[in-house]
Amino acid sequence: MTSDADLSDVTVLIPARDEAASIAKTLGGLEQQGKNLAVVLIDDQSSDGTADLAQKSFHGDLRILRGKQLPARWVGKLWALEQGRQLVSTELILLLDADIQLVPGTIGALKSKLKNENLDLVSLMAELRMQSFWERALSPAFIFFFKLLYPFAIANNPRSKLSAAAGGCILIRAGTLQKIGGFDAFKESIIDDCELAKRVKLSGGKTWIGLAHAAKSERQYTSLTSFWNMVARTAFTQLGYSSLILFLTTGLMVAVFWFPILGVASSSWMVSGAGWLGLVSMCASYLPTLRFYRQTPLWVFTLPLVGSLYLLMTWSSAIRYWSGQRSVWKGRRYGRT
Repeated sequence: MTSDADLSDVTVLIPARDEAASIAKTLGGLEQQGKNLAVVLIDDQSSDGTADLAQKSFHGDLRILRGKQLPARWVGKLWALEQGRQLVSTELILLLDADIQLVPGTIGALKSKLKNENLDLVSLMAELRMQSFWERALSPAFIFFFKLLYPFAIANNPRSKLSAAAGGCILIRAGTLQKIGGFDAFKESIIDDCELAKRVKLSGGKTWIGLAHAAKSERQYTSLTSFWNMVARTAFTQLGYSSLILFLTTGLMVAVFWFPILGVASSSWMVSGAGWLGLVSMCASYLPTLRFYRQTPLWVFTLPLVGSLYLLMTWSSAIRYWSGQRSVWKGRRYGRT
């Protein structure tokens, strides 16, 4: 059901590079958001007909901008967004990934939250696709570990230095984005969403991030390799490219996920009891995430293995960085700076 909300003060920016598989659903979701919504799709030199499909899929105010060649030292997504930003004349900007489908009324709800709570940036952690085996095994854990790295309650506290945002769906005041220097201010950032939130906070703005079923990612990760590459793209970046933090993280994850299992097998009742306490605590901490995404609670027993896979992905990310490759995405390679 299409919402009747007036969205004349919102412009959606969609950076799209070879997104023919999902762009029709994304634009279809936007058509149901409300009235007078402006959409700018930046076709970032796609080779799969993304722009043509987009033109046929949206019947509202859609402008398609043909992206220019990527300049040196820019990350592709940020360069696309900066080009699109130049066309914005509205008070609010929604940054939306080309694979994110919004349920009706989502933009209106985000707009109300931003204005009613006097916020400068609000974002939703999109619900990842959970259909293939690897998606069901790894996607809930992705959210679980993200929330461990960026506890939402702390990040949403204006007095906290911790900043977090989910880049798939961000509503921000255009004036705030202009105040921090636009996307040019952090054009080399790989984890651009959290960097954006950080700069908004540093400028005196307020941010909020939350979980919801209202934003759903259509991007498919049908194999371990595809999910591995997605995580490895930013994992070492999240650790600040610090070898020390990587080793500390490794030790911590081994202790949390494997020491309890070893403790249970101990002949000492104290060690065994501590092991069981650790296992129960680990399962209890993961269970709310599985429930939120309507996954079977039995997945809690895979957390040690899943955690180990994420640790290996992080090491893979570090090895790529040490070999001179900072990140790879959509056919573009970003070297160490």
